[in-house]
Amino acid sequence: MNIILLGPPGAGKGTQASKLVADRGMVQLSTGDMLRAAVKAGTPIGLKAKAVMDAGELVSDEIVSGLIGEKLDSMAPSEGAIFDGYPRTEAQARSLDEILASRGRSLDHVIELEVDEDALVERITGRYTCANCGEGYHDSFKQPKVAGICDRCGSTEFKRRPDDNEETVRTRMAEYRAKTAPILPVYEARGLVQRVDGMADMDLVSAAIAKILDS
Repeated sequence: MNIILLGPPGAGKGTQASKLVADRGMVQLSTGDMLRAAVKAGTPIGLKAKAVMDAGELVSDEIVSGLIGEKLDSMAPSEGAIFDGYPRTEAQARSLDEILASRGRSLDHVIELEVDEDALVERITGRYTCANCGEGYHDSFKQPKVAGICDRCGSTEFKRRPDDNEETVRTRMAEYRAKTAPILPVYEARGLVQRVDGMADMDLVSAAIAKILDS
């Protein structure tokens, strides 16, 4: 089974993808991670991508498609793929069809995690972690049992990500809408798009995704 998982930053896409990897043995194909890995490994496509990035240019669709093809070729036929961050344009959507078809695969589902923007802003801007052990907390939803002391390791040092602020979150949301808007109609016309409430409890979101995949 091959699926595209869509959702803005903070919607829980990474969490759900990790769960699908653990529960179903699927492989997460995150183009950003794959690009970094290929550059680090010095593969032919990685070297080509590095040259483009060193020149301050955007990596072409051709390079990204090559990376995805390379990854699919290394997977067992029984392993399903989760596409994360790709495709983002109509041209990439067509390219993905060709990449899959040439390997005897097809796209089964496009799942979008829907979010409420204001609630997502609250979810993201309120989160922080223990600087020592990485335990996660939230201003509204998960405070340490004893104020200022980490439940897990007892540290009193906490940190927040500098980009977890309202302006950045709303910019990311606008970018997400701009990038996914072109591809949704392509897949809606083929009856592949299903939507899940990304603001629901994590386990409920997982159950909703499982229901789609098992239907």
